[in-house]
Amino acid sequence: MAIEAVHDPGPDPAGELAIVVAHGITGHLARPHVRRIAGVLAQRAGVITFSFRGHGGSGGHSTVGDREVLDLAAAVTWARSLGYARVVTVGFSMGGSVVLRQAALHRGRTEARADAVVAVSAPARWFYRGTAPMRRIHWLVTRPAGRVVGRLGLGTRIHPHEWDPVPLSPVEAVPLIAPTPLLVVHGDRDPYFPVDHPRMLAAAADGGAELWLEEGMGHAEHAASDDLVGRIASWITASWTSAIAEETSATAAEETSATAD
Repeated sequence: MAIEAVHDPGPDPAGELAIVVAHGITGHLARPHVRRIAGVLAQRAGVITFSFRGHGGSGGHSTVGDREVLDLAAAVTWARSLGYARVVTVGFSMGGSVVLRQAALHRGRTEARADAVVAVSAPARWFYRGTAPMRRIHWLVTRPAGRVVGRLGLGTRIHPHEWDPVPLSPVEAVPLIAPTPLLVVHGDRDPYFPVDHPRMLAAAADGGAELWLEEGMGHAEHAASDDLVGRIASWITASWTSAIAEETSATAAEETSATAD
C-alpha cells in the first residue's frame, strides 16, 4: 500500500531536525490548512507531510486511528532516511491520537522513534459521543450511508469493519511515552472534545507533559492559528536544543570518567 508524502527541506537543507505532520480525519497533505501549517513549521525545520491510508492519494482504507500508526512510522522512517537526526511528530485530532500511540508503540525502534511529540485537539479515549460533531463522526464511520458520504463527499475511504481488537487508547499510550518530550495543545472552545480530554492526557503523563489550553481556540488544523503553530515550532526547537545540551553533557561526563580511570 502506497502512502503519499511530501518533503519540504525548510530553511536549512542540511538541517538535523524534521517535523512530521499528521492530519485529522478527512484531511490529506494537500488540504489548504495542512499546507499552511507545514509552511509555518518549514520556517524552522524540515517538514514531512503525508496522507493517512484512505485519504488523498494514499492507498487502502482509513481505520480511524488504528493502523495509521504504521503510516506515521513509515513517514518518520523516511525522514530519518533523508538524513535527519531528530524527528518530531505533530498530530491534529485523529492525527493527535496517532502521534501519541505511535510514540508509545515504536519507542524502541530507532528508525521510527519520535524524539518529541505534539498532540493538538486529540481525544483521550475512544468511542466518545458526548458532542454533536462527534456523533456525526461516528455516523460517518459506522454507517454504510456515512461511509458513502465519506468517500464521495469528503474523499475519505473508511474501512467497514469494527476494531478487533480495540487498539491502545491515547490516554493509555501517554504513560509509555516518557522520557520523550510531550506537548498537549487543546482549545477551550473545541466543539469535538471538551477540555477534560487534554487534562486526562496531561495527568496520565504524571508530570512528563506540558499542557497548553488555548483560550478561544476551536478544533484541530482549521483552528490552529499561525501564531500558535509558530509557538509550537518554538517549543520543538527548544526541546531539540535541550536534548543536544543533555547529550553533550553526558558525553563530557563519560569522557571525564574515562580519563579518570
